[in-house]
Amino acid sequence: MSFRRISIVAAVALLALTLAVGVARAQGGGTVSDFTLKTAANADVNLKSYAGDKAVVVVFLNPACAFSRLYQERLASLSSSYRSRGVQFLFINVPINLDAPGTAAPGEVELPTLTDASQQVANMLGVSKTAEAVVLQPASGSFTIRYRGAIDDNPQVAGSVQQYYLKQVLDNVLAGRPAGVEDKRAAGCLIKR
Repeated sequence: MSFRRISIVAAVALLALTLAVGVARAQGGGTVSDFTLKTAANADVNLKSYAGDKAVVVVFLNPACAFSRLYQERLASLSSSYRSRGVQFLFINVPINLDAPGTAAPGEVELPTLTDASQQVANMLGVSKTAEAVVLQPASGSFTIRYRGAIDDNPQVAGSVQQYYLKQVLDNVLAGRPAGVEDKRAAGCLIKR
């Protein structure tokens, strides 16, 4: 077989694999059985304790990341709005590729964060940035991943958002419809691995 044919076959195989992964990720899919996180008071929080909720939103943040800080108010508002509708928000503080310690600036909303010291949950859910969200829906003793990605289409200016991805997914999930939004790549700080 000539080098040209091998190159074409390899390119086609790579394209097919890329498309298959993209389609699988866009359709949500994947399940998570359980994980355990720690509160600031060192208490355990288990995912399975939210099996009675309609959805669980896991959001990865870091106070040193400007993107995380820009989303604080929007996330607090979403959490407050959807709590009465059976949606639980879990905010996880993960390390990022910045050396600067981060703290909320005066007047900024501080969300109650959980710790994933081993980054087991970030790896399990396939996230890579802060602020990135994953919507989980309880189903038969586990949780189905319904969405992974950006919260909306404008991390920098809340007043200029045109597409509210997370809100749209939650509304669809609560109405018993498909997520309706393909996974969107989040803009933010890279999670340190």
